[in-house]
Amino acid sequence: MPSSKEYLHFILEQLSPLKDVTYKPMMGEFLIYYRGKLVGGIYDDRLLVKPVKSAIAYLPQAEYFLPYEGAKEMLNVDNADDKVYLTGLFEAMYDDLPMPKTKKH
Repeated sequence: MPSSKEYLHFILEQLSPLKDVTYKPMMGEFLIYYRGKLVGGIYDDRLLVKPVKSAIAYLPQAEYFLPYEGAKEMLNVDNADDKVYLTGLFEAMYDDLPMPKTKKH
């Protein structure tokens, strides 16, 4: 089931205190980037983030889900309705996230 634009806009509003949060649509879902780094995505109207060390520490009770068949497990963000908590999560994760790969031409 594809994710709704309403949920995407809700998450983007929750992240509005942060500068440079972007998204890319992908096969009915949405990838979420913070300052150019892939943080996670919206899959089946759930916000899932990469299980980097800082995210695991920030979300100790989080469940792991597969965003789609064949993917790596990601952490489910249960309390995305808490703006301060959510922006804190993204800020905490930033340094642990890999730099985007540069495309070769």
